[in-house]
Amino acid sequence: MHDWFATPPGRYLLEWERAQLDSAVADVFGYHALQLGLSELDALRANRMPHRWLANATATPGSAIVIDFSALPFPASSLDLVVLPHSLELARDPHATLREVERVLVPEGRVVICGLNPVSLWGFRQKRARLYRRLGFGKKFMPQEECIGYWRLRDWLRLLGFEVEIGQFGCYRPALAGETSLRRFAWMDWIGQRWWPILGAVYFLVAVKRVRGVTLLSPGWRSSRAVAAAPVSVAGSATLNRSETIVDATMGKSD
Repeated sequence: MHDWFATPPGRYLLEWERAQLDSAVADVFGYHALQLGLSELDALRANRMPHRWLANATATPGSAIVIDFSALPFPASSLDLVVLPHSLELARDPHATLREVERVLVPEGRVVICGLNPVSLWGFRQKRARLYRRLGFGKKFMPQEECIGYWRLRDWLRLLGFEVEIGQFGCYRPALAGETSLRRFAWMDWIGQRWWPILGAVYFLVAVKRVRGVTLLSPGWRSSRAVAAAPVSVAGSATLNRSETIVDATMGKSD
């Protein structure tokens, strides 16, 4: 897939994804962030966490860790942000990878996912190329054989307890290999986003890990305790003092 991202359609896709990632991760706060795969895209460059790592399944330039995506070497609830740029499509077991991401994320931690949309002009061309290859001619347009659909991925996330915050599509130009041809259809990005938004070549998801029965406390408890410790005035204290005086005077007369 690394060679494909150097082609005109690959660069076009990376440019769109880079803009979405910069916007999504800029305001995610915490201490530890991890990017799984795709060293061509610095998905964490706009994030401000003190500890950020790039991990790959094989040794590549810029990678800090070489790991198996289905067995992440991190304790449970230890990461605040995990980014998966096409990592599920290239993983041997995407279900296991997603389960591992859920395990290592803290409650309210976020996962950001980019994936190729099979229900798009690019997906249709990939299916056609697959048919041609079975007949003995043609070649693939995109590097991977299978794509994980947007709604299918949402179902996986929901079963793992994630809540989708952001879901959007992009890259509506036809599946063309030439840079000049792609530039000629630049107007389709605006038209597609308005009239057929779910048919973009790529989708982008941000999901939050929800844990039932866990409530994050704010520092507001200090102010509430201070209010409770403050002196409380008794309503009607003046009336009580007046009643005591009348009782004392009555008792004095009887004596």
